[in-house]
Amino acid sequence: MKYVYPAIFHPETEGGFSVFFPDIGRGATQGDTVAECIEMAEDFLCLALYRMEEDKMRIPAARGMREIESEPDDIVTLVSVDTETYRRYYQNKLIKKTLNIPSWLNERAEAANINFSKTLQKALKEELRLSLNE
Repeated sequence: MKYVYPAIFHPETEGGFSVFFPDIGRGATQGDTVAECIEMAEDFLCLALYRMEEDKMRIPAARGMREIESEPDDIVTLVSVDTETYRRYYQNKLIKKTLNIPSWLNERAEAANINFSKTLQKALKEELRLSLNE
């Protein structure tokens, strides 16, 4: 699932920034530069939303940029993440499945040197309307 949430980059007196997501309310992250903060904010937000999805929690709606209260020196920006991409990357371990097919089909497929695992993955992706490159 793709999400976009406003983030507040709050400058710290000793340098760098703290990053908060007012709509998420589950902690914060930080970085020394704006670029580093964006990277850290993406990681933080994606993991927080991924965990909420996995725990079947309600995902809070994102407020508009104008609704976010901030201090004069704060940077308010949008951060975009895709939990499905995260899920595919980190949950890509293989699992064993047992299935049943007719013996005649098994014999023909083995004679044709068909890779059962690859064929099943392709069929499942087509059935789920996913890109075959995923």
